[in-house]
Amino acid sequence: MSSKVLVTGGHGQLGTELSLMLQDKGFETYSLGHQDLDITDLDHVRQVFGTIRPDVVCHTAAYTAVDQAETDRDNAFLVNAYGTRNVAIAAEEIGAKLVYVSTDYVFNGEKEGAYSEFDFPSPLGVYGQSKYAGEQFVRDFHSKFFIARTSWVYGQYGGNFVKTMLKLAETHDQIRVVYDQKGCPTYTRDLAEKIIELFQTDRYGVYHLSNSGSCTWYEFAKAIFEIKGIDVRVNPCTTEEFPRPAKRPKNSEFEHLALRLNRFKDVRGWKRALEEHLKR
Repeated sequence: MSSKVLVTGGHGQLGTELSLMLQDKGFETYSLGHQDLDITDLDHVRQVFGTIRPDVVCHTAAYTAVDQAETDRDNAFLVNAYGTRNVAIAAEEIGAKLVYVSTDYVFNGEKEGAYSEFDFPSPLGVYGQSKYAGEQFVRDFHSKFFIARTSWVYGQYGGNFVKTMLKLAETHDQIRVVYDQKGCPTYTRDLAEKIIELFQTDRYGVYHLSNSGSCTWYEFAKAIFEIKGIDVRVNPCTTEEFPRPAKRPKNSEFEHLALRLNRFKDVRGWKRALEEHLKR
């Protein structure tokens, strides 16, 4: 049993959830925000990792401003690609296992049906390209890794789609939401639970980690209001009607092939997870 776990991006949406859950489960947990750990500085990362000497590094720190990344390419690659390289190198040097949290944005979304871990990435925008570059560096510089791709993440901490919808409902009786992008909502608690389950094994590789089943953003929004019993009319609109600087994959549906073949239990359905979250 690995006892010491270091979480990068420890104050983010997933990092916070993961750190609290690790502590609950009795792991000696080091939850580092960017004030404590500058992942873009290799010497600094080496020094911090060398001092703490974790058994496992969960790398959740990332540049996540998808639209901003289009005009801030250098910073996106500095954090997501080279930051990840630095974490991989330093983790390998001390013999720690590595979990790198990646994204559905590594795919272009043009496939019919769900993406498996063996489909070839081809990201549309700078954010996806920089996260995929991070995956490549993990493969190049680390020998015991889990690449955990996830999608449409929401939970108690940080900003997310669920919080945005509930906030809009306070001031609007109608909301427009895109109906031509499909994916898998992922609850941070279920994601954190699975990450912890994974790193306690030696079944290394790439995993798609999301709640099971898929929906459109429009269906996701409707489900939020139905569960909460909020009377808001959700109107479907197309991606074209709602232009954003970064292109989004039209289809981000995940198949959990790696979980299945490595004999892990599948993650519960997205609607059940959403119900639990909204009732908490």
